[in-house]
Amino acid sequence: MDIRKSGQTETGRSRGMDDSRSRQMDISRSRQMDISRSRYELTAVKPDQYPAGDMPEIALVGRSNVGKSSLINSLMKRKGLARTSSAPGKTRGINFFNIDDTMYFVDLPGYGYAKVSKQEKASWAKMIETYLNTRRQLKLVIMLVDIRHAPTDDDKLMYRWILDRGIAHMFIATKADKISRGRIQGRLSEIRKELGIKPDASLTAYSSETGQGREQIWSELEKAVLEQTVNEQI
Repeated sequence: MDIRKSGQTETGRSRGMDDSRSRQMDISRSRQMDISRSRYELTAVKPDQYPAGDMPEIALVGRSNVGKSSLINSLMKRKGLARTSSAPGKTRGINFFNIDDTMYFVDLPGYGYAKVSKQEKASWAKMIETYLNTRRQLKLVIMLVDIRHAPTDDDKLMYRWILDRGIAHMFIATKADKISRGRIQGRLSEIRKELGIKPDASLTAYSSETGQGREQIWSELEKAVLEQTVNEQI
């Protein structure tokens, strides 16, 4: 399935294919996303404000200013879809982006920003936890870290929290254009070690400026959403 463009793909069938594989092929051919039909839909601060319906949701989590909005814009090839700011702490609600009426990207408030009150930090933490704990449409969490820096205690806490709840997840190391290509693999290995990322978890270096890693991330997203859809329908 190629969810990045409109149109249908031809998929061959062969004898002896098991039932789950057949289901997967049927689903992959039934609907493909056109990312040019992406739009901001709404901002929510509590569950009764979340979008109605059953479209799968992919949530983005990470420290303030790690580049969540830039990632969304880059993946969708849309400069102004998600608002970006050089000042951290600007995302103060949960932003839902509708991707061609097929899935949502969900931009959660960034954590770890020091220049806000303890009360506001607590409010953001509760907002994030409530969404991740209760949203049945959530299919995958993308955790973003800055490739230039060691993961923080907040990053480690977030990853432990995701693991404890058994949420499907992947990692993106942002701002890969800010370091030399020769350092990228070393930094990825260090991040994986420092966070204790499991061997089967995806960790991809990404640059919103150059698009480095874009195809790999879309491939991972397709696989994650498709496999969960298949499992739910079997």
